[in-house]
Amino acid sequence: MMNSTALVPQTASTDSALRLTDLPADKHPAATYLAHLAPGSRRTMHQALDTIAGILSSGRHDAWTLPWAELRAQHTEAIRAELAARFAPATANKCLAALRGVLRQCRRLHLMPANDAMEAADIAGVRGRREPSGRALSSGELKALFEACARDPRPQGRRDSCAIAILHAGGLRRAELSNLDVSDYDKETGALKVRCGKGNAERTVFLNAGAQQAVAEWLRVRGSEPGPLLCGINKGGVLIPGRPNPQLARVVLRTRARQAGITAPFSPHSLRRTFVGDLLEVGVDISTVQQLAGHASVVTTQRYDRRPLAARRAAASKLHTPYLAPRAA
Repeated sequence: MMNSTALVPQTASTDSALRLTDLPADKHPAATYLAHLAPGSRRTMHQALDTIAGILSSGRHDAWTLPWAELRAQHTEAIRAELAARFAPATANKCLAALRGVLRQCRRLHLMPANDAMEAADIAGVRGRREPSGRALSSGELKALFEACARDPRPQGRRDSCAIAILHAGGLRRAELSNLDVSDYDKETGALKVRCGKGNAERTVFLNAGAQQAVAEWLRVRGSEPGPLLCGINKGGVLIPGRPNPQLARVVLRTRARQAGITAPFSPHSLRRTFVGDLLEVGVDISTVQQLAGHASVVTTQRYDRRPLAARRAAASKLHTPYLAPRAA
């Protein structure tokens, strides 16, 4: 692996990098790039920029202090090679997308010559493919999670059932879950408007009967007053007004998984993966699933498809390997 100190632009200095943080937000290339993204994407791409800045400077700089306008084509080609060596293709390409975005802002803000900016941003993506990470939950695991919630007589039990039901039946991301308001749910039709999704896109999903019942039980506790659908609850069972942190979904699942005896790790995104995979397995066309999941491309939806794996397993079972067990002496 190359020495990352060699990637730092030779013209860069600590003083020039630190002065970058003194720029107003509307003149800072990283700030203006991130400002155009949806909140969920903003956090992810900020991390990507921090990763690039750390590699370029051996950890001395981050997205706010690295002198992005001093990068040239030789630097971006070097960072591409380093990302390809360190990360899976999807992660490397996410970082490269963030880098291209900042370089475009450098050009638009007249922080670097247009030709230099375009040449630096002209970097190919990292090719390759990995098996999908993460996992889906089984029907038994889902049932165990709801049973754990049902055993809890406190308001937390009903809230957590509601959260898990929406994550599974609606395929929401955790940030989308925390952004839900009571007004986003139509109890007559089960329609749930998902606002501020990835890419600042809105969509409508429809909850099934079980999920609708979970929401109704929670609303009996919460009330139908306007405001966030979910909320925090203190140890005394008193509801805490205000919008919950997106981490609520992770905390809920971690707590209920422990109570349900589920030892295999999973995350809120596992329920989204289960949502997409289950719909595809029962024959819903992939275009409809794409729209329900809020994916910008059907290619993303295909990554959640468990059917090819099942087909490969079935194909492998048709082969016969004439293995013989060791004979007794």
